[in-house]
Amino acid sequence: MRQKQSLTAPDRDFFKNVSQAAFTNPFSQSRIEVDRRLADAPDSMSWDDAVEQAVTRVSQRLRALKVRSSVDLSGYNEGDRELLRTALLFELYHQHRQKFDAFILKQLAAGDTPIPVPFAGTILSALVNIGLNNAAAQRYLAIFYQIRRAFYFIESGLTGLSPAMQNLRLQLWNNIFTCNITWYEQHLWDRMEDFSTLLLGETGTGKGAAAAAIGRSGFIPFDERKGCFSESFTRSFIAINLSQYPESLLESELFGHKKGAFTGAIENHEGVFDRCSPHGSIFLDEIGDVSIPVQIKLLQVLQERTFAAVGSHERRRFQGRVIAATNRPLDEMRATGHFRNDFYYRLCSDIVTVPSLKERITEEPRELEALTGRILRRMVGEQAVEYARLVCDAIRRDAGSDYAWPGNVRELEQAVRRIIITRHYKGDQALLNQKRSDNDLQEAIRAGSLDAESLLAGYCTALYQRHGTYEEVARITNLDRRTVKKYIRKN
Repeated sequence: MRQKQSLTAPDRDFFKNVSQAAFTNPFSQSRIEVDRRLADAPDSMSWDDAVEQAVTRVSQRLRALKVRSSVDLSGYNEGDRELLRTALLFELYHQHRQKFDAFILKQLAAGDTPIPVPFAGTILSALVNIGLNNAAAQRYLAIFYQIRRAFYFIESGLTGLSPAMQNLRLQLWNNIFTCNITWYEQHLWDRMEDFSTLLLGETGTGKGAAAAAIGRSGFIPFDERKGCFSESFTRSFIAINLSQYPESLLESELFGHKKGAFTGAIENHEGVFDRCSPHGSIFLDEIGDVSIPVQIKLLQVLQERTFAAVGSHERRRFQGRVIAATNRPLDEMRATGHFRNDFYYRLCSDIVTVPSLKERITEEPRELEALTGRILRRMVGEQAVEYARLVCDAIRRDAGSDYAWPGNVRELEQAVRRIIITRHYKGDQALLNQKRSDNDLQEAIRAGSLDAESLLAGYCTALYQRHGTYEEVARITNLDRRTVKKYIRKN
């Protein structure tokens, strides 16, 4: 029997660093450090340049090893064989990452129809040469593509310099690949449908962008016969805002209905659970607004992975993943019975909180200018980025540097537009007036100048300004709706 080869101590240390880089979250500080170590990069070198230099050094090391002995994996002992296998995969992935990036943009432009992958054959051949069988090679090709999509959609969709945004990007990567990508690659790549995600955060923070980054980054198999991936990632993410439908129609939008199931059902209708592909995700936005009966039906889908259209007894299989989001206080709603605990526990495999714009700017003042530049770039192209500072100066001049941004990133987008039109943005006047009203109420309470009726009128008015409905104020105060209305009108 031929004696197994072993790596030299320096080679083994180097390839251990490569393995660490391959399996470390790319949005973590640890990954930046290991890439710099691999590249032997000075502190002044950017991370992108350090990655390029690290890949070059890995290729050089593998070529030198081939000259000295061999990179035939079967000739090495098990530990060294795994290190070399990881290094070869690392090199192959990085050699083609720009091709994947260009392919992602082409697929975005093509829409829901999968397009051919011209470089797939090259990668598959290289994977087989490493020692993988054909099925494993196709799986790794799909994982390479998934990694590139996840990086692209997280980095481009959730920009920001603040620690809170850096942590959000790290969390989203873990949500897609788990905290240990080795587990994912070995056991979970085709079993993530049971891992539901709950996104929390104020209105306008970007929960939809976070959901899209997760939903467009799922595993999609490669179809070698057709020479393309089995579906387009543009089709694999379906979003529905649950608050925009009356309850009488919501069940139909979710599960579909059969012709004649109710008055007005003149033909069969597919719901979002019907339309979701086996490798896709459904984004249930405003999950905190649905009634208990709808929560029960959604819970059944998550537990049993089946559903039936309205007016039908035929059970259909749901194979996708569920992402839900709300700006409502779910802990309070659970305590009062307005949100079921069993439904919550089915949704919370992972809970991700999207930070407010105020938190981001407080952590990192440059965040405002970075976001403004991105908004301007999306509106009118690269040439407008130079005006980001002018827009920020107008915001700080008119709204103040400590403005709370109650509408978050969505408000900032409109602020940029208003400054383009008028050169001014003084903030959300309705909410500023509400804040002044709240402050006046608190001051009157501290001064002891209110009688019971005035106190109740002021409190009901403040709640109405915050929640917008008499019913919600009545629920919070445990008063009759007509009584609430009387006190609000009185104030």
